[in-house]
Amino acid sequence: MSEMYYEKNPSTAHDIHELRVRLLDTYMTFLTDAGVFSKKMVDYGSQVLLQSLELETGKTLLDVGCGYGPLGLTLAKVFNVDVTLIDINSRALELAEKNAEKNGVPATIFQSNIYENVSGNFDYIISNPPIRAGKEVVHEVISGAHAYLVDGGTLTIVIQKKQGAPSAKTKMEEVFGNCQIKKKDKGYYILESVKE
Repeated sequence: MSEMYYEKNPSTAHDIHELRVRLLDTYMTFLTDAGVFSKKMVDYGSQVLLQSLELETGKTLLDVGCGYGPLGLTLAKVFNVDVTLIDINSRALELAEKNAEKNGVPATIFQSNIYENVSGNFDYIISNPPIRAGKEVVHEVISGAHAYLVDGGTLTIVIQKKQGAPSAKTKMEEVFGNCQIKKKDKGYYILESVKE
């Protein structure tokens, strides 16, 4: 039985890779490993999410389920936002720490099962939620976000249509009273809600 990347302490044998990728016209280097999501490349959904965001310099960003950090660290580097990365997977967090250093990005990085250890409020919350962890987890990422956003703050997630984009959109409308499809690309939906 292979382990899932949303487990707290993967015991899969290490298999470190170094990815050099160009995201948002910026070269980034990421160490990845077995037991983390999308270790061979930055997955397409994450790339679509990155391309759909325009962030204001100096604002705060929370990356929920950050994995080894491709989303939060790239956005911090490109837009100069103050980034916090959280994940339940200790191996992913160790990689995210190293990747923050490698890319010269200051970041706050800590273990949290969804919002469990989060405090404070953010201008932006983003997530490429762990679909395989189930719909409840995805919906918790959505419903929990409201409390951690400043007024006018946004939650932006990427989710495939076949993996529940319609129900995620409904959930975001329920929680926030609004949800816009910012982008659709190869079955990936970028959904965004604003805390009004």
